[in-house]
Amino acid sequence: MTTNNLPLFYKNPVMLDKKFHADLSLTDKLSFSFAAKVNAVPVSIVELPNVMQFYPIAFSAQAPATPLAILGLRDNENLFVDENGKWSENTYIPAYIRRYPFIFSTDDSGQQLTLCIDSADGLLEKSNVNPLFTPNGDLTDLTKNALEFCRSYQVAAEQTLGFSKAIEESHILIDRHAEARLNDGETITLSGFRQIDENKFYELPKEIIQNWHEQRWSGFIYAHLLSIGNWQRLFQLLEKRKS
Repeated sequence: MTTNNLPLFYKNPVMLDKKFHADLSLTDKLSFSFAAKVNAVPVSIVELPNVMQFYPIAFSAQAPATPLAILGLRDNENLFVDENGKWSENTYIPAYIRRYPFIFSTDDSGQQLTLCIDSADGLLEKSNVNPLFTPNGDLTDLTKNALEFCRSYQVAAEQTLGFSKAIEESHILIDRHAEARLNDGETITLSGFRQIDENKFYELPKEIIQNWHEQRWSGFIYAHLLSIGNWQRLFQLLEKRKS
């Protein structure tokens, strides 16, 4: 994996190797601190029914229209991670975050997938707490589970891409820009995200609506629209954090 344009959170992902990583373990001190300064993460369409219950769902400002779970209202602030790196209880955690520190890399053809792990400082240690390989060089349950999770994530990401392209090409997205004043007088400006214009959605040609229904995308559209009410929840969480 190249070091250019690294995915969010990843600092130095390397391919898992049974010789190089033979005596290394994943630290048992891993928390969600790595996500504490991120206010949005990509989500797949299969996650949207869960995401909509806790977070506003928006779309990226850049094409294609990637669905995003909005985690905070200010730059460098995730309202769902506390000072100890703990995620809010009884709250769905997006798969992009749960996947860390593992990730797939692709070869030059884009076909071959290889499991990698972020080797950032403090993540790997010489111990037998959470070994990546057995003494015989086989994958441990930890690594097997990571491999299966990354496979599932990859499939969901590919499914989401088709949805994202269709949303982008439909021209029903509008820029989101709004300002709100908190109780202490601080003004929060929301920008850099897009959302579906409900009127434009209902005005789409019947053949597009029918196609989306056949693709089973309609429910994901409604998940996004219903999630808009969670913006108010973010304001409440921010007020609570500032009090």
